[in-house]
Amino acid sequence: MSGWAAKRFWDNATVELAGHAFEVRLDGRPVRTPLKAPLHVPTAKMAEAIAVEWQAQTGLVDPRTMPVTRSANAAIDKVAPQHEGVCQMLASYGETDLLCYRAPGPDTLMARQSQAWDPLLDWAADRFTAPLVTTQGVIPIAQDQASIAILHHAVSSYRPFSLTAVHDLITLSGSLILGLAVAEQWISADSGWNLSRIDEDWQVEQWGADDEAAEMAITKRDAFLHAAAFLDLSNQA
Repeated sequence: MSGWAAKRFWDNATVELAGHAFEVRLDGRPVRTPLKAPLHVPTAKMAEAIAVEWQAQTGLVDPRTMPVTRSANAAIDKVAPQHEGVCQMLASYGETDLLCYRAPGPDTLMARQSQAWDPLLDWAADRFTAPLVTTQGVIPIAQDQASIAILHHAVSSYRPFSLTAVHDLITLSGSLILGLAVAEQWISADSGWNLSRIDEDWQVEQWGADDEAAEMAITKRDAFLHAAAFLDLSNQA
C-alpha cells in the first residue's frame, strides 16, 4: 500500500519492531514511503510519533499535519540514497556562512551581530578546530579549506535520519555553524532561530513588520523547531 493513501481506511495505527528498526502499521499493514520503501525508523519514540500522526487523520489524509512522517520519508527516499551529496552541499554553507558576513553599519547592528555571532564562531573554532573568517558586506571571501574539510567530516558523521534534521537546521538558518551548534545542543533551537534572525529583526525595528514576511518567518521558525525535535526523536531509545 502507499504511505499516502488518499482517504483513511484503517482503525488503528500501531508500532512494531522490524528487525533493528521500528515501523508503523495500519491495521497490521506496514506504512511505506512515497517511493514505496518500508517506513522503517531508528527509534521507538519516532515510530510512536508517526503513529500518533496517522491515528489523528480523519477523512482525507493531510500530509501537512504529519511533519514527523514527512521527515522520515525524506530521510529514507531522499537523504539516505545521496548521503554524501547532501553532506557536501551542507558543508558548502561554511563557504558563505551567515555568521561570517557582517553589516558595514550602523554601529548598533554591527555590535548586535558581533555579540550574537562571535561566540558561535569561537565555539566552532574550539569544538572542531575549524575557524572561519568574517568580513563586512556581501562580497564573497575565501575560507580556509582545511576548516571546510573538517566541517564536512562533522556533517558526515550524522546518519540519514539525523542528517535530515541537520539539513533543515542549516538551510533554514543559512548557517552551517549555527545549525551544528543546535544539533550538538550547545544552544537551544529557540536561541538558534533567534540568532539567525538578527538582520531581519533589526530591519523590523527600523521600518516595521511586513505581514507576508512575518507569516513566512513563522512558517520557517516552525520548520526549524520541528527539525530540532526530529533530531531528538532520531536519537531517543
